Amino acid sequence: MSMQAKHIAKAGLLGLAALSLAIPTSAMAQRDPAYAAARANGSIGEKMDGYLGVVGNQDASIRKLVADLNIKRRANYTQRAQGQNATIEEYAFTQGCVLINRTVPGEKYQTPSGNWETRGSGAPQRDPRCP
Repeated sequence: MSMQAKHIAKAGLLGLAALSLAIPTSAMAQRDPAYAAARANGSIGEKMDGYLGVVGNQDASIRKLVADLNIKRRANYTQRAQGQNATIEEYAFTQGCVLINRTVPGEKYQTPSGNWETRGSGAPQRDPRCP
């Protein structure tokens, strides 16, 4: 089995565990109204790497919000990756798959090509390595 195939298989296993560990979008929105507003208006979106991204040219408050939330995500991923015997990057990628899948119509997400898309009524475009 190639190294890439091993990583993909490991990511699939992490995906199953991640389904129960990801913070639901609604829980995050209840904690921070600025996050909910930025998500709803398309200023921020979910990226393939498991972190939030700034969509377009946003002001400093949006960039700071994203940076702060990504620091918290990284800390969470670090802890959970250790428990799964995975790298932070593997765990974060799997979370990216889960979080993009949890977007709702009207929210932004990053496609496998790196472009920002607005979620429609159908399923989002996800990386083929996603579980």
